[in-house]
Amino acid sequence: MNDLNVVAETIKKCQRPLIGGHVMPDGDSLGSVLALGLGLRLLGKQVTMASSDPVPELYSFLPGIQEMLVGEVNPGDYDLLIVVDCSVPERLGAALLPFYEKGLTTVVLDHHVNDQPFGHVNYVRSTAAATGEIIMDLLDVLGVTFNTDLAVNLYTAIVTDTGSFRYENTTSETHRRVARLLEYNIPVARLSNLIYSEQPLSQIQLLKEVLATLEVSESGQLATICLSRQTQLSIGAHDEHIEGMINYARNIKNVEVAIFFRELEGQRVKVSFRSKYFIDVNLLAKKFGGGGHVRASGCTVEGTLMEVKAMVVKEAEKLLGGVLNCGRYYHHP
Repeated sequence: MNDLNVVAETIKKCQRPLIGGHVMPDGDSLGSVLALGLGLRLLGKQVTMASSDPVPELYSFLPGIQEMLVGEVNPGDYDLLIVVDCSVPERLGAALLPFYEKGLTTVVLDHHVNDQPFGHVNYVRSTAAATGEIIMDLLDVLGVTFNTDLAVNLYTAIVTDTGSFRYENTTSETHRRVARLLEYNIPVARLSNLIYSEQPLSQIQLLKEVLATLEVSESGQLATICLSRQTQLSIGAHDEHIEGMINYARNIKNVEVAIFFRELEGQRVKVSFRSKYFIDVNLLAKKFGGGGHVRASGCTVEGTLMEVKAMVVKEAEKLLGGVLNCGRYYHHP
């Protein structure tokens, strides 16, 4: 089922929706939750917005963020669960997953393709640059009147998931939607500074340690960086301070694939993948139980940091070698 009209009709019938996104929330997830939640309140719905994980301080400026429940959601008389920017139920986290598991009617809105979609009503548009684009269209179908608060949340969702419109998921439709949002007098320069230009000292110190682990393959096509749990704890950096660090490896000239290995608790490693031109890193992530997009994906793998790095690098080099041998590689000077 992939019809926004069906989604809209389902939402119209509810009165007390619970809206949430994925664990370790980013700008697209938070902006989408807030835009949809505030929009449905304009229609008279009794909306609860929630996140299983803490909201990064980076996004504390988002309108409505202070109303979001974090870490625990009290059992309530909800009549619909709306999940945004989340392709698998496990990524809902401890606060939201129980509502889905107990059978609460669930609507899923996402731009990540999943081989096994979940939810009673599921809408996935992989061509959307961000889930925020889908939310914007849904609010139109619902007849919501836009305002500055909605526009700020939607703009943040879109600008963060497109890397400020630098990634190839950016389309003409993306720019048309953003042009419309700008009509609501959102402070673009201020938002840009808040998102990209105001970093705590601990984040810079962490970046220094991460870049010290940088390795580039002999071919120059693969770059890796690592972060141990001990290093993060010793600096006192938060999870939100790690966002975007993989781009330093990806941005190296001639590098096609960048991989960031981040050690978690309990002998687990979070692996993030990025590519530039021709490698589908979603294929890499799927080999280790993860997923995502063609140019950006991730997974969590059990093992030590060095064990996981060795396994993943081996598969990445295979994929790179296969593509190179097939003559599909085009050298970008």
